[in-house]
Amino acid sequence: MKLLCISNGHGEDVIAGRILQAIRQHPAPPEIYALPIVGSGQLYQRLDIPLIGPTKTMPSGGFIYMDRRQLVRDIKGGLLQLILAQFSAVRAWARSGGGVLAVGDLVPLFFAWLSGANYGFVGTAKSDYYLRDEDGPLRQLSGWEQLQSRAASIYYPWERWLMARRRCKVVFLRDQLTAERLQRWPIPAIYAGNPMMDGLEPSATGLQLPIKHSPDDEEPLTVVLLPGSREPEAYANWEQMLTAVSGLIQTFRQRQVLLLAAIAPGLDLNVLQKPLKNQGWLPQASAQSADAAGTATVTNQFTCKYPIFIDRNATLALIQDAYADCLQQAHFAIAMAGTATEQFIGLGKPAITLPGQGPQFNPTFAQAQSRHLGVSVILAQRPEDVAAAIQALLSDPDRLQLIQANSRRRMGTAGAAQRIAKILIERL
Repeated sequence: MKLLCISNGHGEDVIAGRILQAIRQHPAPPEIYALPIVGSGQLYQRLDIPLIGPTKTMPSGGFIYMDRRQLVRDIKGGLLQLILAQFSAVRAWARSGGGVLAVGDLVPLFFAWLSGANYGFVGTAKSDYYLRDEDGPLRQLSGWEQLQSRAASIYYPWERWLMARRRCKVVFLRDQLTAERLQRWPIPAIYAGNPMMDGLEPSATGLQLPIKHSPDDEEPLTVVLLPGSREPEAYANWEQMLTAVSGLIQTFRQRQVLLLAAIAPGLDLNVLQKPLKNQGWLPQASAQSADAAGTATVTNQFTCKYPIFIDRNATLALIQDAYADCLQQAHFAIAMAGTATEQFIGLGKPAITLPGQGPQFNPTFAQAQSRHLGVSVILAQRPEDVAAAIQALLSDPDRLQLIQANSRRRMGTAGAAQRIAKILIERL
């Protein structure tokens, strides 16, 4: 058997990669190939999965649905020629036999149908939680969204048509609510868990950081910072988040604050350090020198591989290689990201989000994400509102318990990739 995986975005590539790695553990695994419609497919290359067609990183980064101007830029950058070449590659590959796994949204699903082969679909982009919860339609919807909420599913009729074809053998949805609503049609809809929650196990040692001593040994308030992964948007998000951090330090000035900046490997730490220094953050070595002069609180003398910055009662670490540890050790997140925010929520913890300028994390995206994730997300309109939001959560244990239960329903638990791989091999 051969299997072609078609995906359309960085987050989708990650999810697909986890499923494909699980498929490889099967006693008789298929030959695996891939076609990333968005981006260069570096993740597949790291997994030693051959690409069957051309790839190209477009100006929008795949977020053309956020802004029509991004679509125009992508077309000028060769989007239409790329799509035609990719379609030809899929058709040529399918003629030699094999099945197709589409991961993402309508685009890879459409490619899978056009291939002429049997296919399965992992829907990562849509959830009925965007429009409703278990009690019915949400209230804070626009006119168009209210119209959508009256439909039986968030998936459009043409998407359901593609899922209901005889060659579509299985459809994996990201939550039980969405799966149940699609099961009203002759669609092989299944909820097997959410692969986004796989691969988030903490390391054996956790993060080893030079945390400031607290006089009463109270645990530091630990917050993970999630500025996103795409430049230059992530750099603009970072500056906005540092404004929120300044208010956080002031609000919790009687408590030690540990800030874990989970930075994507593709971002430049030098660019991120510049606004830190401009706002008065001292690199660890400078802070220790100041300690010796009696002008700052003494920190642990500990050699750390991460860039560490000190400001009053706060320690900030820039971390690019311990993403799961950052999520696991933090109590709260200040987030301006898509997948990372959802994964943090999935661990049962609250995130405070800030609308940015996009192209991804703009006000429209932030609003939709807050509806999707429910009470687990607090959408702050200004950076200055973040500290008060965290303070309110800390004083409301019942709400924190509600958030933990909500997270399980919205994001599921680990182990989905293995379950999906097993079902997929059986169906295809």
